[in-house]
Amino acid sequence: MERALGLDVGDRTIGIAVSDLLGMTAQGVETIRRSTMKADINRLKELTVQYETTKFIVGYPRNMNGTEGPRCEFVNEFCDEVRKGIPEADIVLWDERLSTVAATRSLIEADVSRKKRKKVIDKMAAVFILQGWLDSK
Repeated sequence: MERALGLDVGDRTIGIAVSDLLGMTAQGVETIRRSTMKADINRLKELTVQYETTKFIVGYPRNMNGTEGPRCEFVNEFCDEVRKGIPEADIVLWDERLSTVAATRSLIEADVSRKKRKKVIDKMAAVFILQGWLDSK
């Protein structure tokens, strides 16, 4: 199985996770501080080279009732830009409705301080997104 990158795309940050070589577990990699779309895409290109994959599992933030709102539109536009910058990108949209909630809960249970949680929450959400996709395989 090829590795995959999990992405939790936000306005200010992009949480990144990567699967192991066996495709069984997801590990947090980093949180990209958003500046320009070009810089974001360039960093993603570097990660595709580093982890030898062009598969992206992107969190898709549906509303709780399953409908698509403005956040889904935001993610779709981001994915369009990724496809322009990385034409070989294989993008899978993955329902992420509860990923940030689950990530926050797990960090609280691990007794991580609020200040530290803020720094790693996006990366953890990306782990939950990617792990959910891996578990479904």
